[in-house]
Amino acid sequence: MADYHPAVEEYLETILELEESGIPPMRARIVERLKVSAPAVSETVRRLEREGYVTLTPSRQIALTPKGRHYATSILRRHRLAERLLTDVLQVPWSEVHEEAGRLEHAISPSLEAHLIRLLGDPATCPHGNPIPGSANASDPGPLEPVVDMLSGGRGIVRRIDEELEARFERMQALEEAGLIPGSEVTLVSFDVTEAQLSTPKGTAIMPRDVVDKVFVEVLARGTVDVAEPARTRAHA
Repeated sequence: MADYHPAVEEYLETILELEESGIPPMRARIVERLKVSAPAVSETVRRLEREGYVTLTPSRQIALTPKGRHYATSILRRHRLAERLLTDVLQVPWSEVHEEAGRLEHAISPSLEAHLIRLLGDPATCPHGNPIPGSANASDPGPLEPVVDMLSGGRGIVRRIDEELEARFERMQALEEAGLIPGSEVTLVSFDVTEAQLSTPKGTAIMPRDVVDKVFVEVLARGTVDVAEPARTRAHA
C-alpha cells in the first residue's frame, strides 16, 4: 500500500471483521469499533476509496474492492496468527491477546508469516474460534448459534467469540473467568432480555445479554423452555 500506515490497515481489517459478523460496513460502525471521530473515519475512507481499496454503495455502505479484500485478508490472517503465537507459545492470557496481536500484526512480514505457520502447525482458527484465512486445515464447523438460541436447559460447545467482543478486555476477562472459551461445554440455565445464567465446568455465572449474544455454540441438546424467563429469578428459584 502506498504511504503504508498501521491505522489504514486497521480500517481494512475492521471492514472485513464487520462483514464476518454480518454487520453492514458503514462509517458509523467503524467509529464504534475503532473509537475514533466521525471526521477522521470519513477522511480515511475517502483515502481508501482514492487508492482503490474500497467503494461506496448507493446506500453508503463500504465495499472492499478485490484489491482491498486481498489486503484486508492478509492483515486479518497475520492478526490471528499473532494471537495463536501469543496463546500457544508465549502463554499470554486468552483475554489479553487481541490487543497485543493488534500491535504485532503490522510488523509481520510475509517471510515471518511463513515461519509462524510452520511453527504453529497452520492453525484453522484463532484462540477465539474465528477462522484464519488461507489455512490448509480450515474446516466447516457446521451451523453455529448464539448461546441463548439453545433455549433454557440447552447444552452446547463454545466454538466462536464474535470479533466485536475481543476489543472489550473486561468482557473477554469475564468470559475467560466463566470458562466460556472455545472448546468448553456450556449449559444455558435461564435468560431474559438483559442477562443469562450459564453453567460451565468452571461453575455458574450470570452474564449480560450483549455478551452472550456474541458467543456462538455448536448445539448438543436444545432446552425445553421456549419463553425467556428472568435469569436472576430462575437462578434462585
